[in-house]
Amino acid sequence: MLLQCTTAASLRRWDRYARAMLAAMAALTMLAADAAARESRRAPTREEVAPRQGGEPIMAIVSIRSQQITIYDADGWILRAPVSTGTTEYETPAGIFAIVQKKKDHRSNMYDDAWMPHMQRITWNGIALHGGPLPGYAASHGCVRLPFGFAERLFDRTRIGMRVIVAPNDTAPVPFSHPALLVPNAAALAAARARAEPLAREAAEAARADDEAKRVAMLAAREAATLAASLRKLELSKRRVDAELASVDSALSAARTDQAKAQAEDLKREGLKRRAAELGKQFDAANAEARQRLDVSNSAKDAAKAAEIRKADAARAAGEANLSLEPVSIYISRSAQKLYVRRATRKPVRDGGEVFDASIEVPVQIRNPGKPIGTHIFTAMAQEGAGLRWSAVTIDGGDTAGSALDRITIPQEVLDRVAPTALPRSSIIVSDEPLSAETNYRTEFVAVLSSHPQGGFVTRDRSGDILSADDNLWGERGYEPLSGIRGID
Repeated sequence: MLLQCTTAASLRRWDRYARAMLAAMAALTMLAADAAARESRRAPTREEVAPRQGGEPIMAIVSIRSQQITIYDADGWILRAPVSTGTTEYETPAGIFAIVQKKKDHRSNMYDDAWMPHMQRITWNGIALHGGPLPGYAASHGCVRLPFGFAERLFDRTRIGMRVIVAPNDTAPVPFSHPALLVPNAAALAAARARAEPLAREAAEAARADDEAKRVAMLAAREAATLAASLRKLELSKRRVDAELASVDSALSAARTDQAKAQAEDLKREGLKRRAAELGKQFDAANAEARQRLDVSNSAKDAAKAAEIRKADAARAAGEANLSLEPVSIYISRSAQKLYVRRATRKPVRDGGEVFDASIEVPVQIRNPGKPIGTHIFTAMAQEGAGLRWSAVTIDGGDTAGSALDRITIPQEVLDRVAPTALPRSSIIVSDEPLSAETNYRTEFVAVLSSHPQGGFVTRDRSGDILSADDNLWGERGYEPLSGIRGID
């Protein structure tokens, strides 16, 4: 009996020991797995430059999975570097963006005045590429931090409107062709350039004429105002003399018993009459001149208004002609069943960035509209013969890039309007997603993948409303901003 008790106690001790060993091994295994996971999340430790002369950057692709950014020109990748994207609850949103503002020395107005050098904003609510510390894993509040030196070099090579793709996984542009892609027309391009040049000269001449008309109108108004002031002084003087004359007449009629006083008053009255007559003549002459100057001033104002209208018309015509020579971007949304067209106008906005034209918004036919189509970006990388050489980037599942285009029928009137003058850097985006609410007149297309975390995006104030092709924000001073610039990172 004693042996049985001892054996049972020993078994219990061995059981507790075995359980403790198993728990320890499990903990070690979890630590090892966590370390391996951290290691897999670590960004590359070095920057890379392509072994060739790089051209102008066309797009940047940020891989959240690899914590890496790759810059592409017309012939492939040219630069790579590690990044640090948003951490848990502040995730960098995956989606489609473009550079909307560049600022060499920027400090955050959200996070303790943090220094964010060589900032390149991709949303107005505060997501940007900028230089910052890289711990080797996701650590920002939503921005994409770049190595400081790399951020500086990239800043000097990019321009507003450059596509920035934030992908959940690793992806890269691949050569692509499809009948639905835009095919330019050499004659239409030549005609557009021939039309743009004289219109630009006319716009410049109209601007100079407007400046001169405004100067003449300002001088005429100033002269008329000066003469009107002199006229008012003469009128006051004449009134005073007339009042003195009336007073003398009254005193003279009351002083008939005193002959000498009456004579003196009579002489004074005659002097006042002569002075009143002289002032009357001066007033009449000044009044006539004032009316003439006022007519001149009004004519100058009318001429200035007409010149301003001619300037606006000429600028609009030149702008439309130049717009046809800008790369065109098309966005097709399966969820909205719409097609949108945008182009950069190169017109600066007072509170930062540039205006993007939103000239077309039409319904679009997509076969099997309830079936996911994915998110694909097709980019015209370069001129190739009479056409364009295209690439495709897919960042979200669904159809293949080719199958996605097979399902879409782009309206012929859209193709007739934009395809003949399509240029390198033009693009077609196909996505399940609607346009993000961040899309406004100061952005290219902004689309965010709804199936991925957006903490660094949704925690920020939205910067503005989506503008349709019918929206008109032109005021007397140009486009009127919807909102101010938000802080970043």
